[in-house]
Amino acid sequence: MKFTTTSIKGLVVIEPDIFRDDRGWFLEIFNLQTFKSGLLALGLNSPDYFVQDNVSSSKKGVVRGLHYQHEPYAQGKLVSVLHGSVFDVAVDLRPDSISYGEWFALELNAVNKKMVWIPAGFAHGFLSLEEDTCVSYKVDKYYNKDSEHSVVWDDANLGIQWPTLAEYYLSDKDKSAPAFVKLPV
Repeated sequence: MKFTTTSIKGLVVIEPDIFRDDRGWFLEIFNLQTFKSGLLALGLNSPDYFVQDNVSSSKKGVVRGLHYQHEPYAQGKLVSVLHGSVFDVAVDLRPDSISYGEWFALELNAVNKKMVWIPAGFAHGFLSLEEDTCVSYKVDKYYNKDSEHSVVWDDANLGIQWPTLAEYYLSDKDKSAPAFVKLPV
């Protein structure tokens, strides 16, 4: 696996090794030792384990996010796409970070098979770019309803350059999410 740092400290793009032959292909999507050593080589800590695996299915134009949980339930996430493609976004919400309020985005899809490690302290969301897109994410802390929060996806204060689609579909909760400047501390 190839681990690549991004413009925001702690965010890492991971490209798995893909073994192809005339039958198709094989890849190891996760190996705890490889994950830990890959992050350690970049000077980053990794969780000791993941506690939950989640999969969502979305039609084209669905926006999920930007979601986060505050401490002590802040989640690190390892995100990948099993089918389809997404414009995946992470926003740095770590108040002591030099990149606080900055965002990073990339396309994750079933063809490039890239993953992104998003450590605790980030809001995360994505826009589904294809029908029947399935996103998988491993998290290192359990979901906690009382610590769950959102940031409105198209907040002008953040200036995220979302792809233009004919229609966007959001949950009522995501539509009514607060602006970045009004986040709970």
